[in-house]
Amino acid sequence: MTNIFAFNIPFVSIFLLMIAAIITPVLPVRNRIPEKLSCWVIAIVAVMSAYLLYSLTNGSQSIAFNFPMGHFPAPWGNELRAGPLEAVLSLSFCIVMLLSLLGNFSSTEEDIAPGRRQVFCVLMNLLTASLLALTYTNDLFTGYVFIEITTMAACGIVAAKESAETVRAALRYLVMSLVGSGLVLIAICMLYDLTGHLLMQNMHEAIQVIVITKNYMIPLTVSLALITTGLAVKSALYPFAFWLPDAHGTSTNASSAVLSGLILKGHIFLLIKIYCRVFGLDVIHALGMDTVIFILGVAAMIMGSVHALRQTNIKRMIAWSSVAQVGYIFLGLGLNTTAGIAAACLHIIIHASIKPMLFTSAGGLSTAAGHKKGLHALMGTFYANRWAGLGMIAGACSMMGVPAFAGFSSKMSLMLASFDSPFVVFSLAALAASSVLNALYYVPAVIVILTHRRNVIADTPAPTRLYKISMSIFLALNFYLGLFFMPLLRLITRGVNVL
Repeated sequence: MTNIFAFNIPFVSIFLLMIAAIITPVLPVRNRIPEKLSCWVIAIVAVMSAYLLYSLTNGSQSIAFNFPMGHFPAPWGNELRAGPLEAVLSLSFCIVMLLSLLGNFSSTEEDIAPGRRQVFCVLMNLLTASLLALTYTNDLFTGYVFIEITTMAACGIVAAKESAETVRAALRYLVMSLVGSGLVLIAICMLYDLTGHLLMQNMHEAIQVIVITKNYMIPLTVSLALITTGLAVKSALYPFAFWLPDAHGTSTNASSAVLSGLILKGHIFLLIKIYCRVFGLDVIHALGMDTVIFILGVAAMIMGSVHALRQTNIKRMIAWSSVAQVGYIFLGLGLNTTAGIAAACLHIIIHASIKPMLFTSAGGLSTAAGHKKGLHALMGTFYANRWAGLGMIAGACSMMGVPAFAGFSSKMSLMLASFDSPFVVFSLAALAASSVLNALYYVPAVIVILTHRRNVIADTPAPTRLYKISMSIFLALNFYLGLFFMPLLRLITRGVNVL
């Protein structure tokens, strides 16, 4: 059994971030005190998550433990559950959140009025706490509560820029998110009525009885369909993704990075936990849901890239690319095997690391072009901001699956996992077609920023030291995940086995 400090880390992490969100509004805005506090708290939580990961894997076998809340035992009490997979995802989420904030400090100051930066930091703290709660929770209703907190905070950071287009995008995001949340709530009510439990393990045991006795199979199938559809809407799975480009393309650079890299992944991981821990993969297969999400994943991989091909705005192009990348995750989940789920979780971590780098790079290039986001306006901007240019090139190579870059490792893992599935031919064809489509819009974007032009934007502000540090770590993560991903994949697989 892990030590008492590690045992308390999931609760303490969420509690620290919530406390930071409470005290941030009363802090003075001078010297970036709210931003600094947020970054320090997230950094502390990242260190604790790393220690938790070490404690859970420091042995011949991976372990997981439940943390009962409020001293009430199951089935009435609320629980957090931590295993190797939860720990590595929490660590990844904290690192990416920290880098997204640090890399976009200067652009956030430009886009958000001084009096609203405290609120922005509050929302970022709440989002981080919600992501960790979705990762650790072992209680389905608690998961729903933090889904709603995530929705409100995400809409807030979209609208933080205070322009007409960001407000419209935030309202559209809110409407779609509430539709998804409503479907999830209905499904939870149905599952509670069927099982009499809200803790995931207790629900799983009751569902196994329902499947064996063949009673209430139709309500069980409906609840699975509703919870899948609701979280698919919130994860921007095609065809439920048309709200995403507006929200990501018009908001601040930090908001875009967090929305695409982290928030979508929190909802997807909650769905993975529900599939594995509540229903069980055998029930998912018996009800045919694995086939449905596999088909939707393939459709997202193709159609997300098709829509990205049509974009002339760099941030909207990257946003539609996120839709395609979400499809990769659902493809792995649709394989309905341990290897497929492990590959999907690896892609969650890789996409969470690369897409914020792309949005941060796009922000730097846009600044060099006079705050223009059109692809043609970015011509030659690589030479005005080489750090942003390198991030864009590395991110593009990763999304295309070029060897030695992070995207290649997750695509290869998905390919290898496909051989154990009856969908192997369709999976390999989709992976190949999507990679080609990715190249069709990322290669022209790279060529544009590398193309010299006569009239370079004058007085382009030099990248800040924080921007350089953030981009350096993003680039290092890109190559590390591309070259040395096998230990991480083995760790994820161990985590899936005890999920």
